[in-house]
Amino acid sequence: MHYKGSTFGYSLVAGAVFTALTSSAVVAQEVTVDEKQVETIEVTATRRSGTLQEVPINISAITSDVLAQQNIEDLDSVARWVPGLTVTDQGGRNDSPIIVRGLNTNSSGPGSDGGTVATYFGEIPLFLNMRLLDVDRVEVLIGPQGTLYGAGTLGGAIRYIPKAVDLDFTTAEITGDVFTMEESNSLGGEGSFVFNAPIIEGELGVRASLNYFNNPGFIDYNYVVQEGGVSLPDPDWTDSTAISDNLRQVEDANGEDTLTGRIAVRWLPTDTIDATLTYFFQTQDVEGRSISHYNALSDENGLSALVGKYESAYRYEEPREKEDSLLSLEVKADLGFAELVSATGYSKFESDGQRDQTDLLIRLDYSYEEFPAFSSYTEELSERSTLTQEVRLVSLDDGPLSWIVGGFYYDTDSEGTSKEFTPNFDVYAIEVWGVEGNYRPDSLEYFSADEIDITEKALFGELTYEITDKWDATIGLRAYDYEVSARSGVDLPLYYSVFEGRASDSIDLELTEAPTEDDSGTLFKFNTSYKFTSDTMAYATISEGFRIGGANGAPACPDNVDDLNNQIVCALPDEQTYGADTTTNYELGVKTNFFNNKLQVNTSLFYVDWEDPQVTGATVNGQQTITVNAEGAASKGLELSLRGRANDYLTMYATYAHTKAELTADAPFLFTAQGEAGTELQDFYDGKDGDRLPGSAEHQFSFGMTYSQEVFGDKMLDVNYGITAQSDIYTTVGLRQDGEALPGYAISNLNARISSETWSVTLYIDNLFDKYAFVSTRRNVSDIGEGVYDSVLQPNGTELSRNYGHYILTPRTVGLKFNYKFDM
Repeated sequence: MHYKGSTFGYSLVAGAVFTALTSSAVVAQEVTVDEKQVETIEVTATRRSGTLQEVPINISAITSDVLAQQNIEDLDSVARWVPGLTVTDQGGRNDSPIIVRGLNTNSSGPGSDGGTVATYFGEIPLFLNMRLLDVDRVEVLIGPQGTLYGAGTLGGAIRYIPKAVDLDFTTAEITGDVFTMEESNSLGGEGSFVFNAPIIEGELGVRASLNYFNNPGFIDYNYVVQEGGVSLPDPDWTDSTAISDNLRQVEDANGEDTLTGRIAVRWLPTDTIDATLTYFFQTQDVEGRSISHYNALSDENGLSALVGKYESAYRYEEPREKEDSLLSLEVKADLGFAELVSATGYSKFESDGQRDQTDLLIRLDYSYEEFPAFSSYTEELSERSTLTQEVRLVSLDDGPLSWIVGGFYYDTDSEGTSKEFTPNFDVYAIEVWGVEGNYRPDSLEYFSADEIDITEKALFGELTYEITDKWDATIGLRAYDYEVSARSGVDLPLYYSVFEGRASDSIDLELTEAPTEDDSGTLFKFNTSYKFTSDTMAYATISEGFRIGGANGAPACPDNVDDLNNQIVCALPDEQTYGADTTTNYELGVKTNFFNNKLQVNTSLFYVDWEDPQVTGATVNGQQTITVNAEGAASKGLELSLRGRANDYLTMYATYAHTKAELTADAPFLFTAQGEAGTELQDFYDGKDGDRLPGSAEHQFSFGMTYSQEVFGDKMLDVNYGITAQSDIYTTVGLRQDGEALPGYAISNLNARISSETWSVTLYIDNLFDKYAFVSTRRNVSDIGEGVYDSVLQPNGTELSRNYGHYILTPRTVGLKFNYKFDM
């Protein structure tokens, strides 16, 4: 089926901004040669080309021109203008959680992304919050997309569409950016270079891009120990000499350096074959978390009065290095009756991080807190490699019947290690407790390793029939099969060296197999649309999505776990894996144009039924966070968008989303392991039918306007103002486990841009009024002895805890950006 395009005229730049920022059907635009006209670009999220106003699904797209005009550089900024999409900025150290229509059960904080939204780089699934460099557009599909996109699309799918290699023209482009942030002591900057050249005109060409981004950071780690196991992490807070003797300050400790690059070679050997080989990479060197401990420490501890709004109280710096890479080959061939598409991708991810682990060990009540100089840090390594292959046929016939059929293969292998170090604690244990043992030169207290292999296979297809010129219907089906196998092991080197007489440098780690998790099933889709007039189209959709089950990262318990008196963090056999969950989406939508396309109003109503949702649980041994399956949840709501052109100079746009997401059945043992707590505690921590889901607001709103005016004869001035607002967010399901309702907030952005055909200069101010707000939390107030049941769960050391804190908004940022394009 082919969707009909349309052309309509209004101000060149205003039209592009206008189209891109306003709806669940934000129209991607590209400037045409004709004055004051823009042509609606076709998008390909449905695996066919079609304009967004005429494609009968809930989809958004933002083009490269608009990304530049609105200073949108990552997915966090994109989400502010897409109703129903929430991306919580947690800094560069951890991946920002992506939530669509409130479909999330995970408590906020690091690692809280639940994988309900799949991200793609071109045709290849690749989870990545990438810098938006040399990107043609970002497409956002709202709602389950299991038929064409497969696993991980419970809530939707996001596609980064890179710019294609141009085989006819040699061009180059440079961009520079210098900015300053409130609370930061250094300037930040960004620079990029893009080059495109045909090697054989019309047949072979290359495109390369490189971007370097430096964020200086704005959070100070002012209470880092001078020497672990020797310096007191909690000295006399009224004695400045004691503080300086034991602790040191690290300014702007959440800074980030990111290098992003791509090189693509495109080959058109014939008129019917189009192949592109691409290598993409992104490396990030992140200094620490964007967490503040302001008002997040026990009042019993004198440190609470010292910590400011932009300070973290961690005892160790928390750097993390990450590297993503992708090698892909995409081939399209016109077979006459259909287009054959083959997409092959091989991606790798590696990370090396360190974090403060002191509070976890204190919370386990193993007597670590008896050592006055006790502190602990963790070193974590992870590595993942993924091979994907998709082949599909898309019919090209002009008749009333059109179809898509294809196959998909996915194989990923990951492994990781975690080492916990407790400097000098072995010496303390031997001297104080009088045991005979061996000193460990590395102070390694805990060592775990895990390996996970996931394989997924699927066959899929869609069939569309044009019943009349105005009415069509689509049915789709996807049959999938997956298997997850896992191995894990744990060792306690310090314990066995000191208390069991094992060699001081020994590590005894045996990986054991977890039960295999496998499943198969089918996903269904039905869509029908009717065009009442040339300006009004309505659609109805029933679609399903799924997320594969998996293995928890907790190491398997040894056979003698009961003999260890639970002094171990490990998973029992029934805690090592969890099952798949599925969603079914019921949606009605209307897309309309008024006044010769000067006003567009789009709205949708939806209900999503979530079966067997994967939720956060805990192990019996050590209360390690794991994933388990609850019985059910649901989300329902409204998404609305408007955009209008007031006159030749002014355009305005607005979006609104109301989402009510909640459990539809009780979820026993949601936050505590079965049998861990008494009846009263268990009732408090169990999830209940009707509990609101965490991580997203019930109300989201955005409003923007753009003023465009020619200046200096042939230059264009664009002034853009936008405000995005949201209501409060729950940090845990139903506010259980001492969850919080984080207050809502609004952010204003302003920029002014002067441009010609070859250059542009932009002055921008993000977070115009320097709003200070909490966006999510790490753990909860029970960590500091102020929770409802902290006296039971925190018998010792609560005054020492610094694990609880808030991720906060980036403060006001003022910058100057320039761009210059070369035609060669």
